[in-house]
Amino acid sequence: MKKQLVSAIAAALAFTACEDPPKKAVVLTPMPPTVVAKAPPVIPDLKPDSGVPLVKTEPAVVVDALALAHDTTTVDHLARARQLADERDFSGALTEARRSLFSSPGDVETLELIAKLGRQAGQPALSADAWGRIATQRATDAVPPIKQARAFLQAKDFAGAITAGKEAARRDPGNPEAFQVTGLAQLSSGDLSGAIASFKTVIGLQPDHGYAMNNLGLAYLRANRNDEAVEILEEAAEHLPTVAYVHNNLGVAYERVGRGEDAKVAYQDAMDLSPKYVKARLNAARVAKGTVELDGAPESDTLSDVPHPMPEP
Repeated sequence: MKKQLVSAIAAALAFTACEDPPKKAVVLTPMPPTVVAKAPPVIPDLKPDSGVPLVKTEPAVVVDALALAHDTTTVDHLARARQLADERDFSGALTEARRSLFSSPGDVETLELIAKLGRQAGQPALSADAWGRIATQRATDAVPPIKQARAFLQAKDFAGAITAGKEAARRDPGNPEAFQVTGLAQLSSGDLSGAIASFKTVIGLQPDHGYAMNNLGLAYLRANRNDEAVEILEEAAEHLPTVAYVHNNLGVAYERVGRGEDAKVAYQDAMDLSPKYVKARLNAARVAKGTVELDGAPESDTLSDVPHPMPEP
């Protein structure tokens, strides 16, 4: 019996000696804090008793896409922005204005300058951002979202322009320019029914709005509602007799309804007003073939704005 016990113990010792030596416990070291620009990193979903330390992060850094950070506070960046703007260095002026905004966040005077310079410097998205912030501060004023919509149009952000235009119309349902800019964005995005409704609203609010008449006529032409296009474009030409593209569009409408001689007269009127008007010359040369060139949809210059896509003065 004793011999059997001794043999069993010896066998157990021999089996243990053949196993690998025990491994050391792995200790995970916490990672250093991480600062991110948008969102904190994903933290693994670990059990509380897992023994693995969680990675902690600092709060996310908020980045202002409009303001430009700078170190010095001894420079009057707003004054320098105005000086550069007077010298027609719009890009430099815009940079200085954005630096001024960093020092004075939310300052309306600075935001208005950025909004103006953004369009002049060919950065309409910045202009739209600035007008959006002004619109937030002036919660009942329809003008900032109208101007934001115009900046969106210049940036070819038609969805943004429609949203801003509708917000302006909500704030002031009696302001024709709110519906005008909305209609332009709808026309540019291919929403012809929406554009037609918007331009009709403009004319209902301001019956002598020749630009809205021209735009409504263009929308009718694109929708192949040619008889209606003739009627409204004739009115547009009466209200805007010196605007060449109105006569060109009227010529297109005449030609589509089979009034070739009237089309020739309209195209000639357009060329007389603007001798270098290429579309009118092409239409006049090809009127017999029925091949026409439509012109764009200019905006009204109301509310200190100018026809898209030209920048503000």
